[in-house]
Amino acid sequence: MDKLLRLSTLIDRLNEYIGRFMSWLVLLMVLVGVWNVVGRYLGRAVGQNLTSNALIETQWYIFDLIFLLGAAYALKHDEHVRVDVFYSNWPPKRKALLDLIGTLLFLIPFSILVIFFSWNTIAASWAIGEISPDPGGLPRYPIKTVILISFFLLILQGISEAIKKFAIFKGWLPPHEERHESEL
Repeated sequence: MDKLLRLSTLIDRLNEYIGRFMSWLVLLMVLVGVWNVVGRYLGRAVGQNLTSNALIETQWYIFDLIFLLGAAYALKHDEHVRVDVFYSNWPPKRKALLDLIGTLLFLIPFSILVIFFSWNTIAASWAIGEISPDPGGLPRYPIKTVILISFFLLILQGISEAIKKFAIFKGWLPPHEERHESEL
């Protein structure tokens, strides 16, 4: 079990690093968005085009990166949406068992299916060098590839969570009740 917990720690570190990096992209996305708005109105005032479809799409792509690559980070920190009418009152071992079952029966299989069914579409996008249909738009194939990376990271984090939840259920690891920011 120690080797599995070390693997879990490595996966957690990877997704922690990626998630923290994605949080900095929020600032970049806001700056690009501000420029797009200011550039549009300032450009009209001076009679010059100061923004472009590429900048608008850049803002969308940064959002895509934050959302897709931040998903495993959110899972690691248990920040995903949960309807916990019953769950919140359960003891830690029962919560761990439910999380383990949900991860093994839903999260990992769903992530595998997304990768499987996305693969051909993304490969076709790379084969044709797909670009945005908008004038001056960006290539689409790199951002579509992030779908595969995102769900691969979700599978890894799911494995990490399954290891930890199994260890908690068996009593080999003490349950840690993390407080969410909304509760602070």
